[in-house]
Amino acid sequence: MSQSNQAPTDYNFQVKDCFLGAQMLFVAFGALVLVPLLTGLNPNVALFTAGLGTLIFQIITKGKVPVFLASSFAFIAPIIYGVKTWGIPGTMCGLAAAGVVYILLSLLVRVQGGDIIKKVLPPVVTGPVIMVIGLILAPVAVHMTMGKTGDGAIVLFPQAQAMTAGLLALATTILVSILGKGIFRLIPIICGIIVGYIVCLVFGFVDFSGISKAAWFAVPDFTMPEWNLQAIFYIVPIAIAPAIEHFGDVVAIGGVTGKDYLKDPGIENTMLGDGVATSMASFLGGPPNTTYSEVTGAVALTKVFNPAIMTWAAIAAMLLAFVGKLGAILQTVPVPVMGGIMLLLFGAIMVVGLNTLVKSGDDLLEARNLSIVALILIFGIGGMSFSAGQFQLQGIGLAGILGVVLNLILPRSRQE
Repeated sequence: MSQSNQAPTDYNFQVKDCFLGAQMLFVAFGALVLVPLLTGLNPNVALFTAGLGTLIFQIITKGKVPVFLASSFAFIAPIIYGVKTWGIPGTMCGLAAAGVVYILLSLLVRVQGGDIIKKVLPPVVTGPVIMVIGLILAPVAVHMTMGKTGDGAIVLFPQAQAMTAGLLALATTILVSILGKGIFRLIPIICGIIVGYIVCLVFGFVDFSGISKAAWFAVPDFTMPEWNLQAIFYIVPIAIAPAIEHFGDVVAIGGVTGKDYLKDPGIENTMLGDGVATSMASFLGGPPNTTYSEVTGAVALTKVFNPAIMTWAAIAAMLLAFVGKLGAILQTVPVPVMGGIMLLLFGAIMVVGLNTLVKSGDDLLEARNLSIVALILIFGIGGMSFSAGQFQLQGIGLAGILGVVLNLILPRSRQE
């Protein structure tokens, strides 16, 4: 008799977990699809690789950490530049190499311990690199909010109407993030996009022609990487910033659940999972994966700490990836709406970098720290570039490498 009563109970738990997983995906959805929409990648592929990446992470960490992996904001700038310069296949080569960097870092931690990362990549390096990522994207956000292409070369919509839609999307996102209650506070991006989209409907900015042409069910447009050494050298250094953020994300989810994931399953395994998931995504044409703080917030709100919930979220994402109409609908979001969201998003990335510096407590006017921070910012934002034949290093990648090298070679004060 006890066995007959057990089956319905297990079934009920599975159904409940399935719905909770769908809710977690809903929380992550806005940010997840925003990255491919901004960078020219396929949103259906991003959904599939986010789900598959989460499953890979769960396998490597033995299903112990309730996190969801999806599109990383840190790589938006290099993906935009890469797609324009080398095309999607060449860019994917660089992103796959970035995943290898995570894997190598995980091996380094496994051998030397977690403190080695703090020595090689201290806040005085990672903070300004993260700031560069946000600041270098500022013109793209402004141009798109004004109804232009990201480079500002082509006017797509009348400026006054475009700015109205973009700024209303921005205002909604801010207000929901500050004043929203419950689940709404976790989905400010979705709320902002909805309001901006409605305004664009009124202005006649939305083009629905692609929806009717799209199939209801279709295999995502997967893209294999092509070897491109330039893309590797350009993108790999950018992995520095999200690698450090990974530590913070793991600590954050541990603080919510009351467990020390740095020890079990270990930061070396969580970083390995992130790296393998990122390289895998790149081999299919998706953006790099990272742990989502929105989903961590949802875990804190619902008090559901079962990592199996994320497995259901991953399965839901992979299934949605085969709905062709969904991708077509997402691609109708007008440029000004995305620009309005980006104004806050890229500014927030810059603030994260600034906060990294502030929390470190380092004296930024001390000669060594001042030199490192100043040169990272000026080289990265100013557009400094080094070339040797076909090899070229510039922007965020140059800033990241410069910061690591300066931190290793500049002498420390006697007090330090």
